[in-house]
Amino acid sequence: MNEKIEKLRGKLVVSCQALPHEPLHSSFIMGRMARAAKEGGAVGIRANTREDIREIQAQVDLPVIGIVKRDYEGCDVYITPTLREVEELMEVRPEIIALDATGRLRPNGVTLDAFFRELKQRYPEQLWMADCSTVEEALHADELGFDFIGTTMVGYTEESRDLRIEADDFAILREIVARAKHPVIAEGNINTPEKARRVIELGAFSVVVGSIITRPQLITKSFAEALAD
Repeated sequence: MNEKIEKLRGKLVVSCQALPHEPLHSSFIMGRMARAAKEGGAVGIRANTREDIREIQAQVDLPVIGIVKRDYEGCDVYITPTLREVEELMEVRPEIIALDATGRLRPNGVTLDAFFRELKQRYPEQLWMADCSTVEEALHADELGFDFIGTTMVGYTEESRDLRIEADDFAILREIVARAKHPVIAEGNINTPEKARRVIELGAFSVVVGSIITRPQLITKSFAEALAD
């Protein structure tokens, strides 16, 4: 593991993302968000789209976990779903590329196994993160050879609909950490400093925190709802 990636160990990665329908959708704003995250102590950034990543790289010298979110008709997979998105990311070379590693089929019926084999052949030096929703998916991604295993999709798929990453003192995370060979990155509904610290104590390599830091409309909503009649 190179020195830049090793700096993520035990530390905070901030997800700086804003989709087209969100108020802060702007590569310029995401670049400044990354600067703010670095100033606050983040050691890495997770970001969406080639354009945002390029701006973030111009603003901070931190390792980036890159994704492209794109919807395809008739397909539930939207995080780096096809080679098109990977090729876009390779133009800006994020240190890690993350992709949906659930059991769901990708566009045109492509399986995760076939897709990942192609990626490894095309880009053998690239580091890959598996965004998983269940223990079984995480262990399968681990066997496939993903460099990092993430809990990103827990609760977001039919298979994990009733699961929550933080349930029972992060039981899902604890099982993945205990059984996986590759480093595990905790992500998803980790919305307090206490939770972030806990996942590291439980053996996560790093922790990704997003909306509670970088989506002010959701932060504001929590305050407003607390004051509602």
